Amino acid sequence: MNIRIKICGITHPADAVLAAEAGADLIGLNFVPDSPRRLDLETAAAIASTVAGRLERVGVFRDASPEEIGRVLRRVDLDRLQFHGSETEAAVEEVDLPVIKAIRGADAEAAASYPGTILLLDHPDGQAGSGRAWDWSEAAPLIESGFDVILAGGLSPDNVGGALAALGDLLPWGVDVASGVEGNGHRKDAAKLAAFVQAVRKAEAGG
Repeated sequence: MNIRIKICGITHPADAVLAAEAGADLIGLNFVPDSPRRLDLETAAAIASTVAGRLERVGVFRDASPEEIGRVLRRVDLDRLQFHGSETEAAVEEVDLPVIKAIRGADAEAAASYPGTILLLDHPDGQAGSGRAWDWSEAAPLIESGFDVILAGGLSPDNVGGALAALGDLLPWGVDVASGVEGNGHRKDAAKLAAFVQAVRKAEAGG
């Protein structure tokens, strides 16, 4: 099983192309109101159409109403949704698309609330998207218990190999990066994207 690589916070169609060319498997399109990477519907639709069929396009929401999610889906072609708020198991199950649910760190109790859902493990302090590192090795018990997890929070080309090595022989479902592969103005950097993907594949192979 290959570790899926998700490049989150794509803000421009050209950056989505860079992610695809670097070998990413998923991109994140942000619709969280107070995020600096939040997209308007026109830009999001352009990004989604530019890389249609090349990788998965994930819409990122936090405590959005069904009406708001529906408004986005009517305009933007997405393959998966990611929830970063206090969404309940019932709310997750109501969505027709596959879902990623973000939780704080490797919280076993929170993980148990979303059986069968891919879990994105962000910084334990709850400041999702802050780009701050934490002890990713804490994810090991969840993986051993059969949960599909995505490591996130402060990952970069320099540390993602170490984060994966800290899991021993275990492999997460995926890894997620945003600020760690950016240059100025939240734009993605081609060299950093390539280095991140290379680091993941090297760690995956036991290198």
